Amino acid sequence: MSVYKPKKSPFYQYDFWLGCHRFHGPTKCANRKDAEKFETVERERAAILVKAMKRSAVSLLIDDVADRLWNESAQHDAAPDATETNLARLIDYFGKAKSLTDIDHTEARKMVAWRRGHHVTRRGKLTKEEKDALPLITNSTVNRSATKVLQRLFTFAKTEGAQFEHEPNWTELLLPEPQERVRELHDDEAAAFDAAMRADYEPFFEFVGTSGMRQKECVTLRWSEVNFGTRQIVRIGKGGRRVVFPITDTIRDILFPLQGQHPQFVFTYVAVYGNKRLGRVRGQRYPLTINGTKTAWQTMRAKAGVKDFRFHDYRHDFGTKLLRDSGNLKLVQKAMNHRDIKSTLRYAHVLDEDVASAVEAVAKSRKKSRTTVRKVG
Repeated sequence: MSVYKPKKSPFYQYDFWLGCHRFHGPTKCANRKDAEKFETVERERAAILVKAMKRSAVSLLIDDVADRLWNESAQHDAAPDATETNLARLIDYFGKAKSLTDIDHTEARKMVAWRRGHHVTRRGKLTKEEKDALPLITNSTVNRSATKVLQRLFTFAKTEGAQFEHEPNWTELLLPEPQERVRELHDDEAAAFDAAMRADYEPFFEFVGTSGMRQKECVTLRWSEVNFGTRQIVRIGKGGRRVVFPITDTIRDILFPLQGQHPQFVFTYVAVYGNKRLGRVRGQRYPLTINGTKTAWQTMRAKAGVKDFRFHDYRHDFGTKLLRDSGNLKLVQKAMNHRDIKSTLRYAHVLDEDVASAVEAVAKSRKKSRTTVRKVG
């Protein structure tokens, strides 16, 4: 056995070669017999790793796999910054030298438990007490930012030829998520938002509520995608699909006056404070950002006193009202850029209201007919 105890350490180290690969490290065992058992386990793991590396001909260290994934496709994600953050978080947790072959179901489950203990983050300086008071992240955030990211690394490695004998059971690792609710904005709530809204953000929020587009799609809208001549907004939406949205009279009234505020981006804000580090000059206009709109939204919602209404609920409000007015699920599907009609069916409760009204109308009609017959008889 190739275990030894360094002069200045009470613990044994292991050091051996398998094929052309060297494996070494601490055993954390003070007893030689225990250290040899530890090394036996490491040899078994090393054999699996070498075998997988021969098949894939590339490194399966998590840092290397993430680097190749990023260069090949992840950098082109709809939200590359979020992807980069999620990958870096996993690498930091497992360690750069961790091989995917060493991440089995138990290891992955520990990672999920670790991620579930994280709190929601907020911008600005917070005290420790304020940070601890923030709620824990949701199951959907754990799934999206950790479990599915790790699964993506495994899937990518398999496209390169890697095979895993102990791949985690992803179905069991995914945490249950509540069915997405549909929240409609009431008239009094809309009035409260209007009263609490910053003037420079007003066109943006009006567009969000009128178009039904996703937050990122609205924030990053460019003038090159807006064509007043054809009365269309043409852009690439979620999933890389081409999305065409009509410029109605209402949409035109929102967008047309914004021309000239910025050469590239449609929606801007006025800097309230100067910031040398960011190159911001007080009173000047700059393109909106995702984080900036989140902060503005949180401030506006708190000032308006509206409860249980998220930014994404603007989209639900749009879909609900559109289906109520049109009664056409396919039309709503196209307007909201849903790939699957199942996503649109969440608004079907609106049609249930129409069915109830129609049933009641039939009942009243029959009652009226019976009354007429009695009078005639």
